[in-house]
Amino acid sequence: MHGTALTVACNGEISLLNVQPVIPISVSENWNVISRTIVPIIHQTDTFGPTTQDGIGDILQSLFLSPKAPGPGGIIWGAGPVFQFPSASDELLGMGKFGLGPTAVVLRQASGWTYGMLANHVWSVAGDDDRVHVSQTFLQPFLSYTTKTYTTFGIQTESTYDWTGTKWTVPLIAPVSQLLKIAGQPISLQLASKWYAEGPTGAPDWGIRFAVTLLFPKKR
Repeated sequence: MHGTALTVACNGEISLLNVQPVIPISVSENWNVISRTIVPIIHQTDTFGPTTQDGIGDILQSLFLSPKAPGPGGIIWGAGPVFQFPSASDELLGMGKFGLGPTAVVLRQASGWTYGMLANHVWSVAGDDDRVHVSQTFLQPFLSYTTKTYTTFGIQTESTYDWTGTKWTVPLIAPVSQLLKIAGQPISLQLASKWYAEGPTGAPDWGIRFAVTLLFPKKR
């Protein structure tokens, strides 16, 4: 998935392109390991004084062990480790720490509705000693409804709690997406508005997200 987001802070602007492949890997007859990688490509202006930074941020890698078939009640779940790599090309684009922790997702789909939550927690265990220790919880509850024409309306948050700074960042996100085919390739286009209900000093005020998702359904 490729997602582009524009966020506007009180004194600056951040443009973020996330390259986010999600790949299921079969490890047995009944189980998959799902790899989810987030590679952020960032352009920011006037967020750290009158300067501009361009480059790659810290890469986040999640691995979910998940049963291939839904469980009782149609519950789909996965759990495993998450790794944060200090890959930022500029010290102002990342945390300068290698981090790891647990991650999990649980969701249910029924009658066009999809609802659930993705969560993780990352602690820093190595990296630049001069940078602040990382201890962050990420919570993403989500709810969406898909119509018979494959238009999806949703509401979610992507909230982060910084245990070191004791601060919440809480964007409320309202996405609308459409599934279609282009030259036979299934593709989802999404547009979303973001409003920050809570955030530390210097956090963004609002944002816009556009996402393009290429789908590769398993052939039977």
